[in-house]
Amino acid sequence: MPAPLSGSCLCGAIRYTIGAPVTELRACHCKHCQKSSGAGGSVNAMMPSSAFTITQGTPKRFDVKADSGRSLCRYFCVDCGSPIYSHRATTPETVSVRIGTVDNAGDMKITGNIWTRSARPWATIGPETKQFPGQPDAPPAR
Repeated sequence: MPAPLSGSCLCGAIRYTIGAPVTELRACHCKHCQKSSGAGGSVNAMMPSSAFTITQGTPKRFDVKADSGRSLCRYFCVDCGSPIYSHRATTPETVSVRIGTVDNAGDMKITGNIWTRSARPWATIGPETKQFPGQPDAPPAR
């Protein structure tokens, strides 16, 4: 999906822009994403943190030990509770933006599914996507 993109939480208190094309869209089926979304998991646009800018408001940070055992920093709107983005504590240079908060997501398609071993029985996982039973290795730094 070409840049620029913009997005917000449900109530509009938090707004952001994405200044680079989204090339990876991952569905995460881990237990933490299921709990934080109240659904079958989360769908995330992966990008360098330098491409993601909060333009309005200040999201609340919540640190948690993820299913991978690594520390994960989750950011959400304190007013409406919408999850906005997250990053690993050890790799803040890469962020995962919740695609449901993007205003103009267009026709993006999921390119990968992670934590498929934790997927709910009713989850749909497209056979054309990359699939990982757990947490894939991080891509090499550029």
